[in-house]
Amino acid sequence: MTNLFQPTGIHSLLDLARLKHYRSKKLSSWDRTGGNRDFISLAAGETRMLGEIQGAGCITHIWMTVACEDLLYPRKMVLRLYWDGETLPSVECPLGDFFGVGHGAVSNFVSAPLAMIASEPPLNNRAAFNCFFPMPFALGARIEIQNESDRDAYAFFYQISYELYDSLADDVCRFHALWHRENPTTGWGEFNVADPYPAFRLGVPEPLWDTPNLSGQENYVILDAAGTGHFVGCVLNLHNLTNKTFTWFGEGDEMIFVDDEPFPPSIHGTGTEDYFCSAFGFPGKFTTPLFGVSLAGDSRDWSGKWTLYRFHLESPIVFQRSLRVTIEHGHANDRSDDYSSVAYWYQLEPHKAFPALPSVNERLPRPAGQHSLTDFQAIHQPR
Repeated sequence: MTNLFQPTGIHSLLDLARLKHYRSKKLSSWDRTGGNRDFISLAAGETRMLGEIQGAGCITHIWMTVACEDLLYPRKMVLRLYWDGETLPSVECPLGDFFGVGHGAVSNFVSAPLAMIASEPPLNNRAAFNCFFPMPFALGARIEIQNESDRDAYAFFYQISYELYDSLADDVCRFHALWHRENPTTGWGEFNVADPYPAFRLGVPEPLWDTPNLSGQENYVILDAAGTGHFVGCVLNLHNLTNKTFTWFGEGDEMIFVDDEPFPPSIHGTGTEDYFCSAFGFPGKFTTPLFGVSLAGDSRDWSGKWTLYRFHLESPIVFQRSLRVTIEHGHANDRSDDYSSVAYWYQLEPHKAFPALPSVNERLPRPAGQHSLTDFQAIHQPR
């Protein structure tokens, strides 16, 4: 068996005919009695180890599905993965967010590394969750799930496919995923009750658009990593809370700072919908292999809850010392919306210690609806 990491799947379609040198394995919840109860139960508050792998190898596919009476289980359950005997996880993320849809919701979408297959409308918020990111390890892997709901998950199904090698090359990075939230972000834009839907006119100067952002310091942070590796994408969740002012939330530029560089960063985009490969708004929900909208609000006025995704599989963003992936929440950070995200990246260990995962109550999605004027003024900061 080879000691080189040779990823399978979409990255190696031209290599399918070449003889493979690994052992194929799977962890799953199959019924050990030989019956058809191919699931485990996950009690309220329980943490279960789904599997522990010894030796060198690579997880190639994770599939899960859940039956739980708590409809917010996708935000209340937490997935954690550990590589090579580490005590702190390299993946720590609410279950639904990790698989590409935020807000405690499920949605039918397909991308290259992530897919969620849900009925329309979803039956009790059930869906099949899929991840195809390769996850290599040299000494072993451990996969855990935690149910922070106050309701039991009476059926938790899983399949985790992996390959075993003799050894792993030293230059192979480990997979990481981290969830973050600001609820809400601190904005400063005008709040105009008399004119809730101002016109959007390209080329017409407006005070909002003329305000500069020449530091990026107040941007929403998707990833703040230290070490050597490469960023492969993100999921960004937005709950439009300030849509009584300029309703469109997509004017925020992405700014990605590589190796402690000062402003302006090497990677500076032109708007949120541009970073997620759309233009002049989003048409609603759409999915492609590398970018899309896996959950859409109302595309007529941009209200509601949205999940956007972008993967840099064609050209990961490389860093040698550090990487800070940020995006404005509205132009020059004028908007006060509920932002959360998942960053996906590979790096050599050790990785920077993750901040403490917010408590389950702090992770819950806001109810549908918008800010009241009082709530908006309480979080609004004049500039």
